[in-house]
Amino acid sequence: MERTLSIIKPDAVKKNVIGKIVTRFEDNGLRIAAMKKVQLSKEEAQEFYVVHKDRPFYQDLVDFMVSGPVVVMVLEGDNAVSKNRELMGATNPKEAAKGTIRADFADSIDANAIHGSDSKENAAVEISFFFASSKIY
Repeated sequence: MERTLSIIKPDAVKKNVIGKIVTRFEDNGLRIAAMKKVQLSKEEAQEFYVVHKDRPFYQDLVDFMVSGPVVVMVLEGDNAVSKNRELMGATNPKEAAKGTIRADFADSIDANAIHGSDSKENAAVEISFFFASSKIY
């Protein structure tokens, strides 16, 4: 059983599509092992996205991620990382396949509705950033 992290970003939370996104995960064989709604501080967003620190979009990403609450989830299932990424669609919603989360709910490459871990190794790091192992069921 593989685990991955998913974050419903502030734009999708504001649109009130949390349930629609969760349903897509569940309908595609992923189980919610942990979930919470949080408001990230600037420091938390900077730390979480530190891998992008030297990229030109880093500060805009941090500012966006603290602009409103997010829903953080641990998804569990067979090939959870790749399944989640498939369901999310391309980073740029204009390039995302029809029926993916980003194609249906994202406004732009910056406000792209959702984050998902890109590897098993990063999933483990990202999950531990938000959840103690005793809070994953």
